[in-house]
Order: sequence, then structure tokens, then C-alpha cells
Amino acid sequence: MELTTFSSIGLAAALLANIGLAGAAMPSPEEMWEIIQQQQREIEALKQGQKENTEKAEAAVEVAEESKNASSGSASWAENTQIGGYGELHYNNLDSKKEIDFHRFVLFFGHQFTDRLRMFSELELEHSVSGDDQNGELELEQAYIEYDITQNQHVKGGVFLLPVGILNQTHEPPTFYGVERNPVETNIIPSTWWAGGIEFTGEVFSETVPGFSYAVSVHEGLDTNAGNNYAVRKGRQKTSEADANDLASTAQIKWTGIPGVELAATIQYQQDVTQGNDPTAGDAWLYETHADIQRGAFGLRALYAMWDLDGSGPKAIGADEQTGFYIEPSYRITPEWGVFARYNQWDNQAGSNGNDTEKKQYNAGVNYWPHPDVVLKADAQQQDNEGTSKNDNGFNLGIGYQF
Repeated sequence: MELTTFSSIGLAAALLANIGLAGAAMPSPEEMWEIIQQQQREIEALKQGQKENTEKAEAAVEVAEESKNASSGSASWAENTQIGGYGELHYNNLDSKKEIDFHRFVLFFGHQFTDRLRMFSELELEHSVSGDDQNGELELEQAYIEYDITQNQHVKGGVFLLPVGILNQTHEPPTFYGVERNPVETNIIPSTWWAGGIEFTGEVFSETVPGFSYAVSVHEGLDTNAGNNYAVRKGRQKTSEADANDLASTAQIKWTGIPGVELAATIQYQQDVTQGNDPTAGDAWLYETHADIQRGAFGLRALYAMWDLDGSGPKAIGADEQTGFYIEPSYRITPEWGVFARYNQWDNQAGSNGNDTEKKQYNAGVNYWPHPDVVLKADAQQQDNEGTSKNDNGFNLGIGYQF
């Protein structure tokens, strides 16, 4: 019931009460007018109080809504942001060195802006300390924006890991055997290999032959030269004021139609791996194919990669062909214990230059996972390097994690 109704009832009751109290004596017109004026003042006071209470209530609701929205915004930001990383400590007891090194400390940061738009980044500190006259480096290995064109087709732009090999895109310590990354994917691929550019990824033939995916990218190229024997690893520019006179293109096709099986092939082309600084370098092609199979307790990794540098400069020193392959069988004894063996062979001067430059390395060892994301590793290695007595034999110990 509204305030005016209550006021009318109150006024009537007051009049009746005054009449009753007065008995036979009726109030004079002046007294009646005074009573009415008093009741009117009380009504106005009640109305003003009601207005003030309503304004306070509305203000309180508004503050509560603002607080709720702010809280919701913070929760939304936290829910859409991801943090991760990995790290690994190595002990190497080899002919070439005896050292302990915290080889890598890596942090991942990602954020989901919308259902179709996201970013991902990877910041890595190598060898614990970076700076002038220090062993380590602080590197930005990934920093890209990815957009879903459709549900199965995507595009990314920024700094990203190139789609080549087994380890280049997935190299967290608990995901592979051996303390050190294999020498073929270090010297020939060369992992870890990132570049600035644009890349399209997605699924193909999904309705007819499920499991096929592709990646096609255009990015900064290598910048190697005769001074380092055209070794591809030394040509990585790492998107640090990278010379873009000659870009490179990379394409990969991958099949994962059976659980635990990955078959892939990659091709890359660059017109000049010296960014125009060496007219004798010629163009460069990279061909890579691999199989990564895990069926029950048995695992098998096999990879082949070859560079073809079509120029008189590389050919003069045998660097016109740079090849490598490895094969790695493994067996998971229990969910916690696994053993492996690996044969590696590579040559960054495999062309016909008359020199023996081929390198071979044998590794065998064990991984122990106290937790799926934590691993302890041990392996022995033996090298058989042609044309040199500098074989690097010994053993390695390591501990790694990811989250």
C-alpha cells in the first residue's frame, strides 16, 4: 500500500481520535487547521525519508554490480591465461668436457583473447647466466598470435618454431630419451630452430582420410657463409634484426591417423642462404622425413634429413650436401622406467670433396619418470668420427621437468 494511502488513513484516525478525546466539544476550525498542517508536515518528512532510503539502496546495488563485474573480469583474465615451462640440468662426463650445466630454463605464457584468437610465447635462459662475457643467452623462442580461420584452419604470425623434425616443436625433457638432444636434429635440422614470419596450419582430407594435417610458412631465412663452412646451425638468425633480403618457405605434411603413430615430411626452400652476401652460395633445399611410433611399451623414432646447396662455394668444400639420420628403438619396462638405444650418423660436408667428415654416435641409456612430468636420465655415448681422432666418448646424467 502506498504512502499516501497510509497517510490518509492516519489523518482520518487522528481526526477521529481528536474528536473522541474532545467528547462533546468539537475542535474549532483553527484547531482543525493546525491538526491538518501537523499531519501534512509528518507526511512530507516520511516522503523525504523514503526517497533518501531508495537512493541509498540504488547506490548500494550499483556498487555491488561494479564489484561483481570487476571480480568477474579478474577471474576471466586468470581463466584465459596459461603459464607453463620446463628445465633441465646436465652432467657431462665426456672426452671433450666434464661439466655441470643448467642447460635450459624456459617459461611459457599464453592468453586466450576470444574463442578464435590467442597468443603464445616462450622465453628461455640457456646456461643459467646471460650477459657480457657470460656463457648463457636469454632468448625469445616463440611469440605469436594465432587466429582460427575456421574450426580446422588456422593462421599464426610472429616468432614460432618451424615445422620440421621430431624435436624442434616438442622438446621438453620428459618427452624424449637421452640427456642431450640427438646430434642429427642439432646439426642438420638444426633444433631448436625458430623464425619470424607467418604460418598456415590445418587439417586436410579429414572427411575421407582422417589424420592428415599441414603447415605452410614464409619466414626469415638462414644467413650462413663460407667462413663457417656453410654450416646450417650457425646460420640461424633467431629473429634478432634478421636480414630479410632472402626469405625462406617451409611446408610440412603429417599423418596421425593411428593413435601413437606420427609420420611426416618437410621441405624448405631458400634462394640464398647467405642473404645475398655470397654469390657462389646458390639456392638451398632441405628435405626431412620422420616416423615417431609408440605402440604399447614399444617405441621407435627414425629420421632422415638432407640439405642440398646448389652453389660452387659450398661444393668446393663439400658443404653442398649436408645429411644425417638416426634410428632409436625404446621399450617402456614399467610406466616409470624406460630404456633406449640410438644410432646417429651425420655429415655437414657430405659432398664429394675427398675428405672424411662423417660422424657416427651410439647412445644407450635409461629414463626414470617419478612423475609423468619429471624425468631422471642416464646414457652412455661413443663416437666414431672418420678423418679425426677427436671422438667424444663418455656418459651423461640429467634431470628435467615440465609443467
